[in-house]
Amino acid sequence: MTALPGIAARAPEPIARRSRLPASSLRLLLAAAALAAWFAAYLNLEPLARWLTHDVLQLRPSPLGDAVAFFVYEAPKVLLLLVLVVFGVGVVRTFFTQERTRRLLAGRRESAGNVLAALLGVVTPFCSCSAVPLFIGFVTTGVPLGVTFSFLVSAPMVNEVALVLLAGLFGWKVAALYLVTGLAISIVAGFIIGRLRLERWVEPWVYATPTLDPAEEGPLSWTSRAAAGRDAVRDVVGKVWPYLLAGIAVGAGIHGYVPQDLMAGIMGKGAWWSVPLAVLVGVPMYSNAAGIIPVVQALLGKGAALGTVLAFMMSVIGLSLPEVVILRKVLRLPLIATFVATVAAGILAVGYLFNAVL
Repeated sequence: MTALPGIAARAPEPIARRSRLPASSLRLLLAAAALAAWFAAYLNLEPLARWLTHDVLQLRPSPLGDAVAFFVYEAPKVLLLLVLVVFGVGVVRTFFTQERTRRLLAGRRESAGNVLAALLGVVTPFCSCSAVPLFIGFVTTGVPLGVTFSFLVSAPMVNEVALVLLAGLFGWKVAALYLVTGLAISIVAGFIIGRLRLERWVEPWVYATPTLDPAEEGPLSWTSRAAAGRDAVRDVVGKVWPYLLAGIAVGAGIHGYVPQDLMAGIMGKGAWWSVPLAVLVGVPMYSNAAGIIPVVQALLGKGAALGTVLAFMMSVIGLSLPEVVILRKVLRLPLIATFVATVAAGILAVGYLFNAVL
């Protein structure tokens, strides 16, 4: 083709270049497609589980058939919920670094600090393995001891994974009940420990630890935050899925083989000793929220009282033996005993309260 005079000929733009989507738009489309696939899979779990149990495995209603049906339905359901919530929480956690959390709590009045610390414990990414460095960092920068304990109680007890799984399995009323009571225990326990003035039972070397002032990190892009959510899924789900499947298997066994009258008698409202027994059984257990909630579901389905089951769950994830052992590095035994007794008393009160009113 001959170019017109005075106008330079321009090569046609490659078709691939003209039709290429921006990287941000492509990521948005992929995210929307993944979310649509998630909802399609979640909504079709029940008919798929029935087809697999009754048509493929040829199992009829029986203890074994009921147990298998429970496992086949609950395992993918809970895994799908876990993937979605862990991704979302992984993104949210990019806004809460350890240094930022510490600065938010330092210098607060004790009562307001207890409330803020409990709320921050819900959304921050810290667990029992972080207990020692967090305790040292908070105490040495002026965070009151009681406020520090409100955070340390709330962070494992009011577990965001447990919150979403409870909402998916039992509805938002039960999830809200768990959230409110967990926050109340965290706030009251921290306030009581603060009023008792137990600083003398902190190991002396903690107060001698020099404070660090790390440089402030720059703001993250949404691409980086999404990558953090993806990494959280790979890390958290990759670690907890064996516990999750084990918990669902235990729940399936309870669902299929344990007589309803037996469980109602042991963990029902009529047995006054069921709540303290549930706490005593739960404290030495080591499990995470994802692993214990399928067991909770099976216990409720067999007639256990909601308050007793909540007390059991809270003692497992809020008073775990590993966290107590880790805290022994920075706390003396009288303070650890006070911490355990205060939180256990709060859990007992929750159990009795909801057994009485529900």
